[in-house]
Amino acid sequence: MSRRSLLRALGAGAAGAALAGCGVPAAFVEPGERAGRDSSATDHTLHFANWPLYIDTDDDDESKRPTLDAFSRRTGISVTYTEEINDNDEFFGKISSALMNRQQTGRDLIVISDWMAARFVRLGWVQEMDRAKQPNVAKYLDPQLRTPAFDEGRLHSVPWQSGITGIAYNRKKLGREIRSTGELWADDLRGRVTLLSGLDESFALLMQGDGVDITRWTADDFHTMCEKVEKRVRSKHIRRFTGNDYIKDLATGDVLACQAYSGDVIQLQADNPDIEFVVPEEGAELWAESLMIPNLARHKRNAERLIDHYYDPEVAAELAAWVNYVCPVPAARDVLASSKDEETAALAEDPLIFPDDAMRERLAIARDITSEERMEFAKKWNGIVGL
Repeated sequence: MSRRSLLRALGAGAAGAALAGCGVPAAFVEPGERAGRDSSATDHTLHFANWPLYIDTDDDDESKRPTLDAFSRRTGISVTYTEEINDNDEFFGKISSALMNRQQTGRDLIVISDWMAARFVRLGWVQEMDRAKQPNVAKYLDPQLRTPAFDEGRLHSVPWQSGITGIAYNRKKLGREIRSTGELWADDLRGRVTLLSGLDESFALLMQGDGVDITRWTADDFHTMCEKVEKRVRSKHIRRFTGNDYIKDLATGDVLACQAYSGDVIQLQADNPDIEFVVPEEGAELWAESLMIPNLARHKRNAERLIDHYYDPEVAAELAAWVNYVCPVPAARDVLASSKDEETAALAEDPLIFPDDAMRERLAIARDITSEERMEFAKKWNGIVGL
């Protein structure tokens, strides 16, 4: 099971989502109020909150995390690592009260999906990083991930891992290839297709299937996409909307094609080589889940050092070999390719970990749903999905 298999549909934290979406003025924190007293020079500790199953572990002892342990040995910084983020909205609800009230969260480093990271940036809840102290990030960060619309220049965020939302299908059971999003609506797939239930996880790929440039999509594009999806729900072409439980449906053959995440499919293919992942001809969404330093974090410098540690190509390669998502450090590819282990070296040639130029031409980062749009669009989408 991959880490992303724990994601649930958008809407779990309705109150928190409404707060962030509306941009409540009282919640906004001015730049001068974001930094706290940094104890990094004398207190060599760090609290890092992440998702479950999202870091390398030792084969013989799962409590050991080789890349994290190497950082502690090298720097003398002791890291308290917690796997407490199971859902973006749920975690938002857990720490939002402290942030809006100008209080410490007790965490120095967090990892959240970029659509949620956009809310944190808009609300002024995360600190700007000092890139002069992060030479690896400055040198090795994937150029395609450097300038998301929500965080110009990536000043407040750094991708932990990236991924692609595309189409997975069972080629053997379907008996043909799928090359485009439009092929999901073929007659032989009626009742055997699932879509992701979360608005932020779903909308970009569906718009791309309609030929929309998702870097600059409009409200009209959104409503057109919804009308088409609603029509396919009524005709029972779409079997259902899922979280990551699509993995089970695809593995059992109950579903023949679905929206899917690239990292999940790599792991599915290990058990079933008939499962294929495709970046459609019309394009697919490239996303990231990013490291951020919350306001008033007590160990900001330590957090910046840890982030830079993971942008060392050797370390990034070790992490990529374990999590199997798109590596945000392209230079890690050469490290894996030079491995004497045949399986490890093969990962360097996997386009779902290191997309080639042809695939990258079809990948795009969607513009975020704005705070003004979110409530209306979420209500519309959730009505279709049945949330």
